[in-house]
Amino acid sequence: MSALVVYVHGLWLNGWEAAWLRQRLSRELDCETRLFPYFSMTADLKSNARALAGFLAQTRTDTLHLVGHSMGGPLILEFFEREVSADGLLASGRPLPPGRIVLLGSPVRGSRAARRLARLPYASKLLGSMAHELLLEPPERHWRGARDLGVIAGDVPLGLGRLVGPFHAPNDGTVLVEETQQPGAKAQLTLHVTHSGLLVSAAVARQTAAFLREGRFAPVTTP
Repeated sequence: MSALVVYVHGLWLNGWEAAWLRQRLSRELDCETRLFPYFSMTADLKSNARALAGFLAQTRTDTLHLVGHSMGGPLILEFFEREVSADGLLASGRPLPPGRIVLLGSPVRGSRAARRLARLPYASKLLGSMAHELLLEPPERHWRGARDLGVIAGDVPLGLGRLVGPFHAPNDGTVLVEETQQPGAKAQLTLHVTHSGLLVSAAVARQTAAFLREGRFAPVTTP
């Protein structure tokens, strides 16, 4: 039985920042991993969701998992709402292989840091069209997809998001923990990492692999 993990990157990134995470998931799950590249600033949400549909339509695997970091998470959810029918078919009529989803530090409920940045002179253009749709005025969404959805947040408040003002709530330096909480998710977990640290943390990689494999996170032991 073949398995594939598709990684979807966040704003201003290209996906190669997750090389270590992908390597770890490939080893732990004995699977292939692929990067879905998209234009996070210059393309709109509809175009990127459709591009993801076309990318996944070309995959040939028995099991298909998706992992999204930061804005890549909301893009995955939008893809399922826009491009996948209730019975799991793409617009082409091809069924998606079964699998699970894990979101890493994904601001599914909007981004306070992005809203603050958008108020600065000329800074709004740095966000691009898709970020305006997903981060500034996010849709109210309750996950009802057929796939198990797991969410991992970080709570080490060190990151570029702090440059636009204090958060006064648990956060990973860029995204608030509360902004990652997706109604309808099967499991949600907070780990002691930063926003970028979600991609290099051994604990995050282990928990992501556990959820993709079993549909639940492993118990977290405290010192």
